Amino acid sequence: MTSTTPRLPQSLHAWPTPGFARSLKRGIEALGAGALPLEQAIEPGSRVGGGPITVTVLRAADAGDAIVARVGVFFAETVGSCGCGAEPMEQNACCVMRVRIDKATAEAAFAVVDE
Repeated sequence: MTSTTPRLPQSLHAWPTPGFARSLKRGIEALGAGALPLEQAIEPGSRVGGGPITVTVLRAADAGDAIVARVGVFFAETVGSCGCGAEPMEQNACCVMRVRIDKATAEAAFAVVDE
């Protein structure tokens, strides 16, 4: 299976208009949890749930050859060993991510950041 780099062309096109944050939010949410490194933000022994994600744009700036933004990502985390019997438990989780959108290709790179 070939992995493709996520792209956010609509967000790149919306930069630097007032609609950028809305476009970035929609674009990342459309990519879904599988396109983001959310496993870096969960507890060992847990896994990222299969539900939708919600994104909040915290800030964005022009970085020359790229647009760099910080976003909050809200998602479900499945805890396998929660002491509640044999059933795994799903709980809400969140993290802050750095998003770098290349201005030439619209390719997006994501990294979990500590804040």
